[in-house]
Amino acid sequence: MYCKLSLGAKMAATMSNVDEIRNRVILGEFDIKNVHTTDYPGNYPGYDDTWNLQKFQKNFRIDVVQMDETSLEFDMVGIDAALANAFRRILLAEVPTMAVEKVLIYNNTSIIQDEILAHRLGLIPIKADPRLFEYRSAGDEEGTEIDTIQLQLKIKCTRNPRATKDSADPRELYLNHMVYSKDMKWAPIGNQADVFADANIGPVHGDILLAQLRPGQELDIVMHCVKGIGQDHAKFSPVATASYRLLPEITLMETVEGEKAERLKRCFSPGVIEVENHGGKVVAKVVNSRLDTCSREVLRHDDLKNAVKLARVRDHFIFSVESTGILAPDVLVTEAIKVLMTKCQRFLCELDSTEME
Repeated sequence: MYCKLSLGAKMAATMSNVDEIRNRVILGEFDIKNVHTTDYPGNYPGYDDTWNLQKFQKNFRIDVVQMDETSLEFDMVGIDAALANAFRRILLAEVPTMAVEKVLIYNNTSIIQDEILAHRLGLIPIKADPRLFEYRSAGDEEGTEIDTIQLQLKIKCTRNPRATKDSADPRELYLNHMVYSKDMKWAPIGNQADVFADANIGPVHGDILLAQLRPGQELDIVMHCVKGIGQDHAKFSPVATASYRLLPEITLMETVEGEKAERLKRCFSPGVIEVENHGGKVVAKVVNSRLDTCSREVLRHDDLKNAVKLARVRDHFIFSVESTGILAPDVLVTEAIKVLMTKCQRFLCELDSTEME
């Protein structure tokens, strides 16, 4: 009976260790364990790791944690890192936007060189829904109302006749001496004035400084905005940042009390560890592992490093998406999913065509 119990205990311990290897990334003092995915078919006896649609649908979920006009945080659970990273890369480089592609400079007497000014204009986010436009055809230099947005920047600096004689403030001495992105005005092409009457096309932010002028200096510029993707140029990227991290998991291996509890709390980000009074004793408790930055500060303390286990859940991704303002972050995520679906469909079509050959 004793031998059977021992064997059963060993098997349970082995299964527990295998589950940890499969599902957790372990943060050690000098290394990180279980980094690579290993749950592929046939690798673990007793585990059925063949891909199953019903199983995937049961385990996969997306939970929106926080969302506002420009940022979105959500959890994507139940997928492999390869898919999560593909989704992140699509957000960065394959969701299209409208951006300044061609700059026609008719007059520039400012101190900024034409090339530098054109580069600055190209990086201004343009508030226009790219889904309403087509890609410009290769070799088309002029563009039409279905694939081009035209913006105009025409401004001249003059002296302020109402400025006081002893004033030294440029804001009082000059008029139009600061050129901002709000000075970029939309010049409709064809029937765009009717089609996009309520679109309010123009720069996303009006307070981006483009140049400084002095009396007599002026700018006369026409810009053509086209549809593109970040893979071609970073100016087309619809996000300021798009990143993910694995969900942290912190486990206390033993009871931590007194001064050690207070020190343990200080080793983590605020809100991760809290201390509670139990029967007159101060005891540490894990409150919210999600807030941890995984700094591993606790592993520097010899009397604490064995009291806590640091891990990350392998298939739980915390996504952070910050839009440039061109499209709402939830729209960007939806468009990225559509791009990924299109890629998958194209791959399946290629497989079918190969099999037919």
